[in-house]
Amino acid sequence: MGNPRGFLEIPRIESGYRPVEERISDYSEVEKLLPEEDRRLQASRCMDCGVPFCHWACPVSNIMPEWHDMIYRGRWKDAYAILSETNNFPEFTGRVCPAPCEASCVLSINDAPVTIRQNELAVAEKAFSEGFIKAHPPKKRTGKKVAVIGSGPAGLACADVLNKKGHSVVLFESADSVGGYLRFGIPDFKLDKRIIDRRVNILIGEGIEIRTGIEVGKDIDAVSIRKEFDAICIAIGAREARDLNIEGRELDGIYLAMSYLEQQNRIVRGEEIPQSCIINAYNKNVVVIGGGDTGADCVGSANRQGARRVTQVEILPMPPIKRPEHEPWPLWPKVLKTSSSHEEGCERLWNIKTKRFCGIDGKVSSIECVRVSWQRDERGMLIPVEIANSDFEIKAEMVILALGFLHVKHTGLVEQFGLALNPAGNIAINERMMTSEEGIFAAGDATRGASLVVWAIHEGRSVATHIDDYLSS
Repeated sequence: MGNPRGFLEIPRIESGYRPVEERISDYSEVEKLLPEEDRRLQASRCMDCGVPFCHWACPVSNIMPEWHDMIYRGRWKDAYAILSETNNFPEFTGRVCPAPCEASCVLSINDAPVTIRQNELAVAEKAFSEGFIKAHPPKKRTGKKVAVIGSGPAGLACADVLNKKGHSVVLFESADSVGGYLRFGIPDFKLDKRIIDRRVNILIGEGIEIRTGIEVGKDIDAVSIRKEFDAICIAIGAREARDLNIEGRELDGIYLAMSYLEQQNRIVRGEEIPQSCIINAYNKNVVVIGGGDTGADCVGSANRQGARRVTQVEILPMPPIKRPEHEPWPLWPKVLKTSSSHEEGCERLWNIKTKRFCGIDGKVSSIECVRVSWQRDERGMLIPVEIANSDFEIKAEMVILALGFLHVKHTGLVEQFGLALNPAGNIAINERMMTSEEGIFAAGDATRGASLVVWAIHEGRSVATHIDDYLSS
């Protein structure tokens, strides 16, 4: 512990964002980086606790005290070496992780926690800029061949670990580029796609074969892929989007969030989209239905397109600003989150149920809403109850449905492989993360449902260990 009084002497300082008037006109990353000396001081706030609850709360079990001490001492290469033992892609989580570790930081009991996420990002960027991260192909190959289907964070982590263990890995991706939700779901102003390409080039240099534009279950059938590979890992995410099937849903101008975000990400990278297909919020009243992170990403994208007004509605109550008593430290508290996108301009409404889409000449023009209160039914379950005479309309020439995802898509490879499903509709796995079919494993959102990038990395690492054990035995 470099400075045992660091947490007493140094206040928490966040990196902050570029000015709103500047960032709203482009798609460059909004978060800044602190100068190196300031970052070292922030790392000195880590208390080196006897029981580091941050390590307990982190899905990939990052060893925070050790690499924070290395930052403080200016030993960046050692900091990255420790960090990369538990996290394959700190440059991703350093940008988009909600940092459950910080909620469990001992300092957060009565003070501001350590800036763990931003410190992690600083380590990753320093490692790339100084050339610490280079391709190191395995010296020996086992002769075993593994197919990883899906190139999101779970698939990438699985492929990386298996390749390092000497297995020959082929990564299949149905889209034209690697990254899954990282590439097509998260806007560039949060995660520049050059960051993904930078890491993918390292993986290719280490011997991973990548086949894009191939949808397993359509372009290549299940029988063929089982013959070619000794083991298979399915990491295709939970892409069955939750819809809002109410009156007026057929009107033009209503879009699923992923369709909207993916198209904008493609436009940012220079693709030409037919004019008739472009989803654009320019000079429109935009309503985003859904109060989560994806909804916030849609808010930021609509503002950059020049929306006249953006409103985000959520059926759930507004979360508390401070940690509630029923979610004490070190648990993850459900508190109000205000993202950089919200700061750029957005009205947020809570306890709002959307009842009907209204339109003119086949195009959406407004949404009909009602306020709700949450009450317990006879089973003790909280349910939304409409408040009498609280109906109102919100003008909307464009509506984005950011309602999350139901489960993995059942058609295609899941159906062809004949995989059993769990009660939630995702792929069922046993304690070895193997599906109902011998030699076929699954991980990430495809098994647990839509979750965090850091959980996907954890699952990808875990399933790789089980696949290695399977191949070794």
